[in-house]
Amino acid sequence: GRVKATEVFVSDGAKCDIARLQMMFGQGLTAAVQDPSYPAYVDTTVLMGNTGTYQESNSQYQNISYLPCSKDNDFFPDLSGKDRVDVIFFCSPNNPTGAAATRSQLEELVEYCRKNGTILVYDAAYASYIADAETYPRSIYDIDGAEEVAIEVNSFSKYAGFTGVRLGWTVVPEALKYADGSPVAKDFNRVMCTCFNGASNVVQAGGLACLTAEGIQAMSDTVDFYKENAQILKTTFQDLGFEVYGGENAPYVWLSFPGRKSWDVFSEILEKTDIVVTPGSGFGPAGEGYVRASAFGHRENILEATERFRKLFG
Repeated sequence: GRVKATEVFVSDGAKCDIARLQMMFGQGLTAAVQDPSYPAYVDTTVLMGNTGTYQESNSQYQNISYLPCSKDNDFFPDLSGKDRVDVIFFCSPNNPTGAAATRSQLEELVEYCRKNGTILVYDAAYASYIADAETYPRSIYDIDGAEEVAIEVNSFSKYAGFTGVRLGWTVVPEALKYADGSPVAKDFNRVMCTCFNGASNVVQAGGLACLTAEGIQAMSDTVDFYKENAQILKTTFQDLGFEVYGGENAPYVWLSFPGRKSWDVFSEILEKTDIVVTPGSGFGPAGEGYVRASAFGHRENILEATERFRKLFG
């Protein structure tokens, strides 16, 4: 009942819709992103010409606001005193840290957007991995007033393995309006109708199957399986004495290597164990010194990986 059918745009996935939202926003806007975060937020901002040049000195693009999210602030940005921006990109649970924002944190985020006339693009692609939805809301629309500031993107990719099949949706509430009072949904509808011919009937049939009682149970079982994989990985790294985050409400484990470069750690693990992790610096400058381990895999491969990690770091 919180979202009307007319506010939902069915698409070929959250990543594609992020790019279309950037097209809708156009040039000349100011943007902020979690740091670290999914690279598409920064990269599409760059492609739209809304940043300056890349600065080697701090590993940032000019004219984009990076919001550091680390263990020191519980992986939630300090919004106090932040300059106004037109758009904030925010993902919870976060890729790559695995951190899920609490209800009070999301209330703070929505209030910031309301006060500053900022549009929040909220990526809920990993929402199904949240166990305690009262503490960690699965949708931004669980927060009062969010319908006036937030667009929510989502996808079947991480729920049902549709990564290559491509099916998702974006919610643009009727209550979300520009400063002149015109509806944002009207512009997004124009972009979708102009640049997208719609998800295929075959893919939509698969999505509908996922939403049957049997399909929902199958998705839940799949998510639980990957969360078990994440716990296996997290426990392994904890046993080895590492500082580890995530792995509770997300399929990712965020592993700290203080004083080391992410790409050096990536290279060492690849060369000595034949395992690919993701360098944290690829998600933003605040990811330096970390690597991300993914729980997406067969159980036997996860168990084999833990044995190789134990031999390397034990």
